[in-house]
Amino acid sequence: MKKKIIIYLLSLSFFVGSCSIDLVPTDRYTEEVVWDSENSIELYLNGLYEEFRKFEFGSLSFVGTDNATDALADLMKYTSESAGRGTVNILASDASRYSAASPGISYWASAYTRIRRINEFLYGLKNYSKVEETQQAAYEAEARFIRGYVYFWLARIHGSFVIIDNIEGHTSLTNDRSSEDDCLNFIAQDFAFAAEHLPKNWVTAFQGKATKGAALAMLARTWIQAASVAEFDKKLYNDDPKTGIDHSKAKQYYENAIAAAQDVVALADEGYYDLESNFTTIFNTSDNKESIFRIDYVAPSITHLYDLGFVPPGDAPGQALVYGVPTAELVDAFEMADGSKFNWANPAHATDPYANREARFYATILYNGATWKGRTLNTTVDGGADGFVQMGTSSDPRTVTGYYAKKLLDESNVDFIQNRSTKSWHEIRYAEVLLILSEAQILSDRLTEGKNTLNILRNKRGLPNVVANTKEQLFEALQHERIVELAFEGHRYWDLRRWRQAHIKLNNVRFTGHRISNPGSGYIYETVVCDTKDREFVGRMYYLPIPIAETQRNSGITPIQGW
Repeated sequence: MKKKIIIYLLSLSFFVGSCSIDLVPTDRYTEEVVWDSENSIELYLNGLYEEFRKFEFGSLSFVGTDNATDALADLMKYTSESAGRGTVNILASDASRYSAASPGISYWASAYTRIRRINEFLYGLKNYSKVEETQQAAYEAEARFIRGYVYFWLARIHGSFVIIDNIEGHTSLTNDRSSEDDCLNFIAQDFAFAAEHLPKNWVTAFQGKATKGAALAMLARTWIQAASVAEFDKKLYNDDPKTGIDHSKAKQYYENAIAAAQDVVALADEGYYDLESNFTTIFNTSDNKESIFRIDYVAPSITHLYDLGFVPPGDAPGQALVYGVPTAELVDAFEMADGSKFNWANPAHATDPYANREARFYATILYNGATWKGRTLNTTVDGGADGFVQMGTSSDPRTVTGYYAKKLLDESNVDFIQNRSTKSWHEIRYAEVLLILSEAQILSDRLTEGKNTLNILRNKRGLPNVVANTKEQLFEALQHERIVELAFEGHRYWDLRRWRQAHIKLNNVRFTGHRISNPGSGYIYETVVCDTKDREFVGRMYYLPIPIAETQRNSGITPIQGW
């Protein structure tokens, strides 16, 4: 089998018989057989990689129907207000939807099911396998890379969780949560171990598996999360004794993030990673230097439905679903080609708003007049299948902002209804590592270094150096760069949470689109609200509740205060 695809599933039945006669069953795998064969161990590991699919394309597979987290923030608007296709709209506008009885975003049970499988693997690897020590460490590193990823999501959602690093821990019903600080340090230990024992690259047959660089990149992501909590939380939003991180630790955690990110940069210097000159290339080709860890797909067995969910409806009239579309807030964030800010108050910009924009704009956004699959898109109010509709006035799945999301679509895929999609999902890219590095440098007062790192990325994207000098200006520039560079990749909502800005930027506000008309004397662009209700994000939502079923099942878990 091809081992390069990291999302193969595995269903192994483990059987330990009580019979005194030592027979090897022919209809199932015994533990001895599984651990006696490196091929079986590889199959087991490949099955564990399936967990990454729950977050592919910036979505949460366990929230509604392919609901993208950017729609919980200010970058995307979902076109439905009904549960399922529009669950994110409901969650974004009603804080009461989050409770211990109905957590809104609930990954807890699924996460611990996967953690148990990983811990069972680690136990079997240690006690039954006969592989040599170096290979055993490499297998452990892969498993701990996946475990670190699962726990990282629990940290993002809840802050504090129960640390279980062995199979005995799953049988105890008296395990309490650890502190948020201890949780993130535990995750860092998993990624650090993985980085130490994984190869810099795999032979062709194993391409797609976790590498040293992937582990270091995830380690950097973990430390910037910890540093952000220490920097910005300050126990202002929750009195739970286990959430929050002492502010004095921020500097050390920034330094940890810098160290991990610089180790990835060192690998780039060796030729393993690089920024692509053509931004579009990153997402149109799976095998490129910017991709550090990705999920590959192979038709017909391993596919996804991103195109069906996000293409302009003219691609498949009556069948395209048009889940989410870009907001005007995102569209306006992209700079002009010369690095100046786009501004509707500028007559030249307002007359032709989609001309002379930076390259990332054209790779990310489908706009009125854009060429797409051999046609010119018409997203005006009279645009037909691809045209604008006001949010809440039509059940037609069309744009409610005047735009469609282009970045992760496959323009060459014209038969996605029948054959689905196979474009790769990049879980972490080299650009993100540089953004983490720049952020950590800026917020630890290494301003010149942080500015230089940010300019490396901007220059590669065809933009001039950032115009900023103070710490506050550089941090603002960093935030802007994360918006336009990582749009639709599932970072914005979590960024606003870790910076403790969500209760300001996602509360008591409605986001917008552009209603475009053409009365015959040129286009008229009108900014219109696309939210039908105010967004609502309150402070206690920085630490979402543990499902009540879990606290009832395990008497040792204390609920997170505030819920």
